Amino acid sequence: MALSATRIPSDPGGCGWYEILPSPPPARSLDHDITADWVIIGAGFAGLSAAHRIAAEAPGERVVVLDAQRVGWGAAGRNSGFVIDLPHNVQSEDYRGDASSDLQEIPMNRYAIDYARAMIDEYGLQSCMSDVGRINAATGQAGLQALQSYGNHLQSLNEPFTRLDRNDLRDITGIDYYSGGIHTPGCLLIQPAAYIRGIANGLTSAVEIYENTPAQVIEAGDVKRVTTPGGVVQGKNVILTVNGHLGSFGIFSKRLMHIMLYASMTHELNQEQKRQLGGNSEWGITPAHPMGSTVRRIREDRIVVRNWISYNPEMKSSTAQLRRAFKQHEKSFHRRFPMLPDVQMQYQWNGALCLSRNSVPVFGEVEKGIYAACCQNGLGASKGTLNGVLIADHAMGKSNAMIDTVLGNKKPVKLFPEPFMSLGAKARLWWGLRQAGGDL
Repeated sequence: MALSATRIPSDPGGCGWYEILPSPPPARSLDHDITADWVIIGAGFAGLSAAHRIAAEAPGERVVVLDAQRVGWGAAGRNSGFVIDLPHNVQSEDYRGDASSDLQEIPMNRYAIDYARAMIDEYGLQSCMSDVGRINAATGQAGLQALQSYGNHLQSLNEPFTRLDRNDLRDITGIDYYSGGIHTPGCLLIQPAAYIRGIANGLTSAVEIYENTPAQVIEAGDVKRVTTPGGVVQGKNVILTVNGHLGSFGIFSKRLMHIMLYASMTHELNQEQKRQLGGNSEWGITPAHPMGSTVRRIREDRIVVRNWISYNPEMKSSTAQLRRAFKQHEKSFHRRFPMLPDVQMQYQWNGALCLSRNSVPVFGEVEKGIYAACCQNGLGASKGTLNGVLIADHAMGKSNAMIDTVLGNKKPVKLFPEPFMSLGAKARLWWGLRQAGGDL
């Protein structure tokens, strides 16, 4: 059996996280046929975590990672950089699940954060992370009520948090925009492109990484054959960590929802602008309403705004969608930062997100010797890291309670037939953006 890709990842330029880094060395692309014990397709959170795990647990085995673009250029490097420990269901109205499932999810998310920290320490990447935690903030009464409910839920889970009032938030952010918030300390903030590129660079002594090398065809059998434009990789095992592009290979293609998110990053603030703003030099806010604006101030003296969302089953945004999203970013920024009227956006980008209707991942063996850890449901940094490690363990024949938990999930359910799926998704997103109010 052969799995042929119907499309290849191709993200447009301009992602600020990537652009503010030094230029990488020239890409190493596959230009000849090779053999390997392990072929990992996709060098994002899941793929690099899987590669790290196999290199550590099976030293001496040849591990090859293929990425269709430059490492850090795609969806992982376009992430907002919140490695979240607490339940964060982006399809719910307040992120919560039921208490039993949340209690099961939290230690797994924290395992992922601990694993990410260990890789950061191993490769000396401390400069791309921050331990300031996460603030969930609201602008109006509806958001404050949602935060009250969320705080009560955290209390029932025996999770630490701090309630913040308007003055607290002004002291932290320098802006008088938010009415209240909840600070949770366990979330790790990262510079996503720096993290991904740093992990990949650290792995090069044990793992072969080929960039600009898309997998075009995967042939099953006792020996798997992965065809790329420059050569064929023959491997014993294949791990797919391509998130939504899993459907491009015909796997769960009618069960994965493709969403586009949009973000903008300002130019570097000058000394006078930093003085006018005040507040802390680093912080991260997620909105009380899931359709609102995620806002970060980063140590590079820039501000990042992420909002607007569109349903794109073809996995590409239109020019009109990009224009509308970036216009909204400017409005959202200047509502929050009126003391910075001259600050402009230097970088603007979009990034793909994959959801299933029932908020479960694709995890496990999809064909003999071909494994998948995809569809992270909006939590690519934490869930991608977690599922990358677990799929590596599972493929190596290991077992543990976390693997059993993920394998025990139901499979992603089928999407509604077209045109009902597109019409319903677009209507729901439109309504959600309207309901976000000031949080947008």
